[in-house]
This record gives sequence, structure tokens and C-alpha cells, in this order.
Amino acid sequence: RWVKFEEKVEDGGERWSAPHVPALPLQSLFQLRTCLQKGTMLLDLDAPSFKEIIDKALSGQPEEAELQTELRERLAALLLRQPRHQPTKSPLRLLAELGLSPCRGRHGARPRLLHPECPAAASLSFQLRNRFKKKVPPGAEAAHVAVGEVEFLEKPFTAFIRLRRGVALGSLAEVALPSRFLFILLGPRAEVKAYHEVGRAMATLLTDELFQRVARQAEHREDLIAGMEAFLDELTVLPPRKWDPSARIPPPSCLLSPHRRTAMHPPDRQSHGNGDTAAAGDRAGLGHPCSREELERTGRLFGGLLRDIRRKAPWYGRDFSDALHPQCLSAVLYIYLATVTNAITFGGMLGDATANMQGVLESFLGTAFAGSIFCLFSGQPLTILSSTGPVLVFERLLFSFSQDHSLDYLEFRLWIGLWVAFFGMVLVATEASHLVRYFTRFTEEGFCALISLIFIYDSLKKMLSLADAFPINWQYRLDNVTSYSCVCNLWARGWGGPEVSVCDPSSPPALSPQPAAAPAGLSRTQCLGRGGHLLGTSCQYVPDVTLVSFLLFGGTFLSCTALKRFRSSRYFPAGVRKLVSDFAIILAILGSCAIDATLGLETPKLLVPSELKPTNPARGWIVFPFGANPWWVCLVSAVPAVLVTILIFMDQQITAVILNRREYKLQKGAGFHLDLLCVSLLMVVTSATGLPWYVSATVISLAHMESLRKESATSAPGEHPEFLGIREQRLTGLAVFILTGVSVFMAPVLKVGSLAAGFGLFSKAG
Repeated sequence: RWVKFEEKVEDGGERWSAPHVPALPLQSLFQLRTCLQKGTMLLDLDAPSFKEIIDKALSGQPEEAELQTELRERLAALLLRQPRHQPTKSPLRLLAELGLSPCRGRHGARPRLLHPECPAAASLSFQLRNRFKKKVPPGAEAAHVAVGEVEFLEKPFTAFIRLRRGVALGSLAEVALPSRFLFILLGPRAEVKAYHEVGRAMATLLTDELFQRVARQAEHREDLIAGMEAFLDELTVLPPRKWDPSARIPPPSCLLSPHRRTAMHPPDRQSHGNGDTAAAGDRAGLGHPCSREELERTGRLFGGLLRDIRRKAPWYGRDFSDALHPQCLSAVLYIYLATVTNAITFGGMLGDATANMQGVLESFLGTAFAGSIFCLFSGQPLTILSSTGPVLVFERLLFSFSQDHSLDYLEFRLWIGLWVAFFGMVLVATEASHLVRYFTRFTEEGFCALISLIFIYDSLKKMLSLADAFPINWQYRLDNVTSYSCVCNLWARGWGGPEVSVCDPSSPPALSPQPAAAPAGLSRTQCLGRGGHLLGTSCQYVPDVTLVSFLLFGGTFLSCTALKRFRSSRYFPAGVRKLVSDFAIILAILGSCAIDATLGLETPKLLVPSELKPTNPARGWIVFPFGANPWWVCLVSAVPAVLVTILIFMDQQITAVILNRREYKLQKGAGFHLDLLCVSLLMVVTSATGLPWYVSATVISLAHMESLRKESATSAPGEHPEFLGIREQRLTGLAVFILTGVSVFMAPVLKVGSLAAGFGLFSKAG
């Protein structure tokens, strides 16, 4: 059988083979062409039943090949016998039914003819039960190819029939589909293999999209022959004895569209320039969105912003109703974990760079507030806001400058944020976002590569730092376990007694002075808190923590990748595979955390703040614009604000261009000006409250879109599911940021999560 690719019944088996590209003998194509040239051809036949089709095919023979009445009757009786279809059943059901059916022969290589006593109702019920129909694309029609050997024929009988409209021919098809084409080739026993190969050639032609177009529109025999000649022009011939004919070529991951095939192989009557023009048009259709309506200038102040609002307003209600799908739940959990890990990572780095003027708590609150507002009012709600690497570098430089010149960092930063918001409003008013049409694909890909490398580098850097916090004792020897010890020495902090050195426990007791007595059962933290220090050969040994953390990191990354690809595996039903693929990230995270909890080691956990108070006690929640710095700072702040504006504009708009590519098939349009307005207004609030600055996060936003991919529910065997677009809505992003804000109150739960698993997810996003 063929849908897109050929499938064969395995020798002596009860199952279909894997789909593969058919390999045809060249001679079979030449023989097929001869059959089409000399055999019966009925185009646009109007017949409601299979019996009437056969009668007209047998009576429509050319005069020189007209069959005798007796042969026509015998052929009609043969062709009208009930067909037998190869069953598609589970192995368990096959074992249960083995040998119980009186109408099943032992030969299963290809469909044959049933005995007359087998009722037609059996095949009709088989059609209704056949799950193979799920793999047939909607709107498909069936073509039937019947070839075989007949004892009473002296010369072959050939007929090609095209019906005027699709007709349901009872149980003739394996699944209940309207039939459009029939090809019949019956002949004497001498050349049975040749008949089989000619039938395969005909079936392969009918699955070719270009030949289908010709076969549907052909008015004469010559048109059909011309379509076959065009098929032969694209043919690739493999030399004999240079390859294994029994090898099955797997289907390619990507097929050329018919438009590109005609552009690559133009007919003789077309010039090469037409082919180049068609290819250029194809590139324009899939390429950069430089000609889109969102980026055209109106010539009026805030004209682009008003156009964005008018474009997005009709979709606002559906932006919430379209999120009612199980896939959105998986996307929420995936992006939430990525956002929390990102907030912890960048919050920790901001705390290190700014003396905790901005820390993990500020990162959580800022992410929740800015992200929620952006998802509610932005033009592209699939965008995820986050702190980014370039902004972190600027914050570090700004804090160092403020310290060197005795300026208040938060007040200085407030004025820079106000200037950035003002410049952003100017850019929105003048429709500066139209400049992104000049961003090339090279610029976009280079920017994506840079941000991805930052994610991967940060995750690996954090993992390698575990070797410092939890060092591996490379000198540990199992045979010397009796000599390892660690004691708390408190002699230097008023516990009395002379200075004591702790020697190797294996040496004789008489040679080892005893240290001053210390309270029994002191932990490491209690010992250091009382001013003591640790002595011994095992004090710096942390068993297995670094190794297990790396295993959790790599395991999370690999399991995420493997489960995401589970959709295309051959195990379990399609619904189960899709469910596992949609929830791949969640399953990987839960699995890693379960392994971590089972081992019981003190591996690093997620550092989630548990109190709503600033990380640095010296600051408050509101930053006042005057009082700490000289008055001229508010004017000088415009200079660094220009640099931040350029940084924010480039970061935001390049991410927006990438997310709104035509290849994602977005239906609700973009909102470049509206997005920039939201980011500019959020700069005012985050600067006044001392929260981090936020801009579109390229990697997490792309991961968000990938988790919301829509694909066709049915796909032909061997064909990858068709990409239908992105599930565009506002609810997933809004839920992610609300959960991020609530995470401050979920510290007891989140602190169970493994930090190494989070970094594995971080690396997977990159």
C-alpha cells in the first residue's frame, strides 16, 4: 500500500513494514508507458458502482484487442470477487486470533482474492474498525491497482480509469474512502514478476504530487504520457551491482514542495530565468518579514502604535480562550521552571555585582510584575521578559562607577531608567521600530547564537563552581579509612589550654597531646560560629555531591531531549507518544528531583527567598529621585541612558523579529511598537522600586514558542507531522509570571528542587 511512501507486508508476517522510498526497476516504467499507450483508457467515467466500472472497462477495449464474450465474463467475475485486506492488529490480538478465521489464507505478501463464500460484510466491518484511517490525510481519495496472473488469458489486459468524481466502492479500499483512479493489469503466467513491478510503478506514479495533478487534469492519453515523461525527467538511476536492491531507503526528513521541484526542473518551454524567478519567489515567501504590514510607516506620530492596537484588539478575547488546551499546561510548567532558574541565576549574579542592592528576591518580584503586565498589554504575548546578559554587564559597570565617585547607585539608576523610558517613548512616537526591517538573517542568527552561548556557558560555569563549594577529596583511599577524622578546635577562643596540634590518629597515643576539651556533638556550622576551626584529614571531603550533581545535570538535559523526541518513536500509541512529548520537560525534572531525594545527599537546592524584605537591609522598596546625589546627576544620566536605550532597543526588537518570522505561521500579527511601549513604561516602575530591568529573553521566548507548536493530528506513514503554527494566547505567559511571584510563598516546596536539574534545563533552553 502507498499513502506517501511504500509499505510492504513482511514475509510470512502479519504486519506492515516501515514506510520506505520505493526502488523501481527502470524497465517497469517503460513497460508501464507501453501499457498506457496501448491499453484501455477511460477518463472522467461516470459510474456509481464497481460493477458498472468493470463492465465499461471490458467493453471499451480497442477493436484490435477486443476480448471475446466468454473472456469478458470470466474477467468480470474475477475482478468482482471480494478483496481481502491485510489486517493491522496488535501482536496480542494476532496471537489470539491465529488460525481461527476460515477466510484467511497463509500468503500475506500483497492483497489477493477471497473465496466467494466469505461475505462482503466482513470487509465492510473491517473498514470501520481499521485504525489506519487516522493516518490518511483529510480529503484524500483512493486509487486501486490490481495486477496478477490469469490462466485463461493469452495476452495482457490493461485499463486505466479515472472517475469523474470520487465514488465509494464498498469494501474495495482498505479504509472507507472515495475512489478516483483504477489501474488493472492482468496477463498470462509467464511474466508475473513483471506485472507486479508495473503495478508498483503505477502506484508510485499516483503518489507523486506532480503526476497526480496531471492525472486529474488530463483530457487525452497523450497528456498522461507527457506527465509520465516529466516524471522520468526527474528520475535518478542507480547502476546495477553497486547497491543492494533489497535495502529500504528511509523517508527523508524534508521533502521538496511541488513548486520548488518545478523551479529546479523547469519544462523545456520555460527559460532558466523563469525558474530563477520562481525560486526567488519561494525564498521571499519563506524569508525575512521585511515587507510585512506591521513594519510599514504611517508618517504620523504614534501611527504605528495605534495600528498595533487596532490589529491586536479584535483578538484579545481569543487570546485567553485559545489557551484552553492541555498543551498549554505543559508549556506553563516548562517555562515556569526555566523562568525560576533564570531568576535565581541572574538574581544571584546581580547580588554579587551590586552588593545585594538587587538580589534574588528583587529578581523574583520584578519578573512576576513586569512579565504579568507585559503579557496582558503587549503586542506579542508569547514573549518572555527576563534579565539578560548585556543588561547585567551594564549594571555591574554602573555600580562600580557609583562606588568610585561616591554616588548613590539606586538614585543614579532611577534617573537613567527615567531617561530610557523617555527615549523609548520618542522611538515609539517616531515609528523607529520600522528600522528592524533592515536586520538581516545573519544578524538574527548571530544574536541568537550569542544569547544561546551565554545560557550554556552560565549553566556550565555554575556547575563547575560546585567543585569549589563541594570539593572532591582526590587523596581519599578506602584502605586508610581508619585514619580519617575531623575535630573542632576551640582553643583560640577562650576555651583554655595551650595551643594543641592534632596528629594522625593512627600514631601511638603517648606521642599525641590531647587538645582542649570541646563540647561534644558540635556541627560544622556551630564550630565555626563559636570561632573555632576544623582539624583533620576529612574536613574538606563532601561525599559524592559534585559527581551526583553533574549526573543530575546531564541526566536532565539528555532525558529532556530524548522524551521530546519520543513523539516520533515506534513505541506506544500515537496519543501516548504525544502526551509524553508535550510533558517531556516536566517528566525529566520530576525524575531528576525524585532521584535526588531518593539518594538523600545534600546536593545544592533552589535558593528561593522566603521573606518579603529587600536583600540589602540598607535600602527600601521605593527609590527617591533627590537627596542622595548632586542635582546635576539627573542631567548627566541622559548620557548612559542613550547607551541603555540602544541596548534595550536592539535586544527587544531583534527578539521580536525572530519570534514573528513567517515560518512560525503566526495568525494574530505582531506589535513591535506596542511591545517597545510596554518595555519603556515598565522601566519607570522597575527603576523607582529598585527592581531589575527587563527585556525580551530570546532563548526562553523561543522555548516558549516551541512548547506551543501545533502539528497535524494525522500524518501519512513515513511522513513527519505537518507544522500548523503556534498556539497564540496570553494565558501561559501570565500564569508563568504569577507562579513566579507566588514562588516567594512556596519556598518550602521549591527548596526540594535540585539546582543541578534546573541548570540542566537552563542548558537545554540554550
